[in-house]
Amino acid sequence: MHDFLAAALGFPAVLFGFALLVVVGYWLLVLAGGLDPGDHGHAGDPDTSPEGADGAGPGGPAGLVAAAGLGGVPVSVVLSLLIAVAWFLSLAGTALLADADVPALLWAALSVGVLAGALAGSWAAAWVLVRPLRHLFPDERPPSRLDFVGRVCVIRTGRVGPDFGQAEVTAEDGSTAIVQVRAEPAPRRDGGPEPLHPGEPGLTAGATALIFDYDADGEFFRVAPFDAAPGPERPAA
Repeated sequence: MHDFLAAALGFPAVLFGFALLVVVGYWLLVLAGGLDPGDHGHAGDPDTSPEGADGAGPGGPAGLVAAAGLGGVPVSVVLSLLIAVAWFLSLAGTALLADADVPALLWAALSVGVLAGALAGSWAAAWVLVRPLRHLFPDERPPSRLDFVGRVCVIRTGRVGPDFGQAEVTAEDGSTAIVQVRAEPAPRRDGGPEPLHPGEPGLTAGATALIFDYDADGEFFRVAPFDAAPGPERPAA
């Protein structure tokens, strides 16, 4: 027991020992129902996960984990694997060094080598373990404004034109949102543009419209009159 404590409190095992205590406490809270392991982000797999609506990949810890090839599972799971394996490897290396009769300078160099080996070994072990775990954590694409494209909305302003308009749209989960919408001027019979007026049918307050495009630069949706009954359902093809 004394040898174990000496190795656990020696360098570099002690660096991962305190982190391991945090990991154990965290998972005890998860088992007690106080935390959700998915609350701290989901590291998408860079090889299979779709990008966000703006074309940017995940950032923060999730981005670092995914860049290291360990994406596809919650960040908390990946970090727990890394810390646990690194602690075990550094503990084994520290125990081996404790029996080595070498000069202090060489012992320090070997300790740094154990630290590097523990980090590399933990990444390799986590890389192997994460792959089967990805099947337990299917990747969920975050909500995007592009999800509204193809849905029916209800006009909430007196008119909708090329520079003004708002509409209410219902998302897949049943929640509603007020979004900015635009519509091109209705063409005249002679081919020239004719601006939309409040009295024109189809794009006045209370009417339904089909969202068919999203302008990321202007942050608005393009809509067209839609004669079906209002509702969140997508129009039949």
